[in-house]
Amino acid sequence: MSRSDAAAGARMAVGTFTVWPVRVERVDRAAAGWAMCWAPALGALLGAVTGAVAVAGVWWGWSAPLAALLSVGLGALLTRGLHLDGLADLADGLGSGRPAEGALEVMRRSDIGPFGVLTLLVAVGAQALALAQLLEASYWAALAGAVTAGACGRLAVTLACTPRVPSARPEGLGAFVAGTVRPLPAAVCAAGVLALCALGLARSPGFAAACALAAVAGLLAAGLLLRRAVRRLGGLTGDVLGALVETAGTTVLLVTAAAVTWA
Repeated sequence: MSRSDAAAGARMAVGTFTVWPVRVERVDRAAAGWAMCWAPALGALLGAVTGAVAVAGVWWGWSAPLAALLSVGLGALLTRGLHLDGLADLADGLGSGRPAEGALEVMRRSDIGPFGVLTLLVAVGAQALALAQLLEASYWAALAGAVTAGACGRLAVTLACTPRVPSARPEGLGAFVAGTVRPLPAAVCAAGVLALCALGLARSPGFAAACALAAVAGLLAAGLLLRRAVRRLGGLTGDVLGALVETAGTTVLLVTAAAVTWA
């Protein structure tokens, strides 16, 4: 690994995970591995932005649910809605009941079916309402929860790109990034995300512990979804990665929202 690989990976991560225009000079597996390792840090930054917007909205005079909903919408805009699209496509593919090839074909389509629509409604609604509950309890709780959710969602992608997880197709994003993250960098990324949970100390020591618990729960939920996708589809796809982001992030917000009442 070299500094040039790390720099190329950082640019690739920004270009892949955000709408920010960036010139990606290298697109190879070495850069892809770094991009997947940069993803949690980028997710934490996106979480900080959306959390700050939610806090600013309440300070401006909006209700907590309105501010939270608009900040969740902003998060979707900042990522081109790719993760939500992946979640909807995976829901349609798994819900189709077809064999692997048929399910992958459903996921390739540009339209969204009933499973995808329902999943999007539940996911976005859960994220907005959970963030609103955090806002009503404490601005610091909302910021810590949003940052943890953003980082944990992308950490799920990092862990999914370790060598034990195959690709479902010979082409596409899943095939390009599958197996590009070595165990040691993955462990470092996980430790970094857990360290971010200390932001919860701004609310209370108990809430910091709740953020760590939420991160573990988010990764477990994403891991179960990944296991299902691998068994059902044969491995990773770009849609699966997007679904992991949303699943882990939503779980974090739900757990921290439940915990904020006592932590």
